[in-house]
Amino acid sequence: MVLFIMAAASGTGKSTLARRLLAAEPRLRLSVSHTTRRPRPGETEGVEYHFVDRAQFEARIAEGAFAEWAEYAGNLYGTAHAEIARTRDAGGDLLFDVEVVGAAALKRAYPDAVSVFVLPPTMAELERRLRGRGTESEEVVARRLAAARRELGSAETFDHLVVNDDVERAADDLRAILRAAGLRTASRRALLDRLRATV
Repeated sequence: MVLFIMAAASGTGKSTLARRLLAAEPRLRLSVSHTTRRPRPGETEGVEYHFVDRAQFEARIAEGAFAEWAEYAGNLYGTAHAEIARTRDAGGDLLFDVEVVGAAALKRAYPDAVSVFVLPPTMAELERRLRGRGTESEEVVARRLAAARRELGSAETFDHLVVNDDVERAADDLRAILRAAGLRTASRRALLDRLRATV
């Protein structure tokens, strides 16, 4: 099983890249996080996120339900332990589309996980993408840009850096990283054990 962690500043195109990766890799499943953020147009409960209010989220924190959780741009996000266990039991790989703090927590909990930080080609392009959404106020855009500058300071802690200047090339880079991760000894342990048992 490969645990594949993707993080990026808001507006970098991480969610678009995650969708392409999921479409191209049949073993890969998306870890659906919980969030207190309101759904954007077109988002569906249980597909992009599990949308809950702050009180529900905080109750789940108290229960120890999350492998990681963090507050980002005024909203809470978290990955449930049950989500990881369900995919492990099914024998698939799991993609985490998370922010920087969540990525660090997942990497601490699962050191064999592969982490990728997606970079924008420039900060000017990042700002253009954020404004182009048309779904957030000026205040929210300014907050997200400030957060992006902070997050870039953590980029070097990730295993891989992928620049999203061309979505096709960036998606190819992510697929190459995922495939390489699947060939690691840790990912092939069950196969190796079966082969040894027949010798």
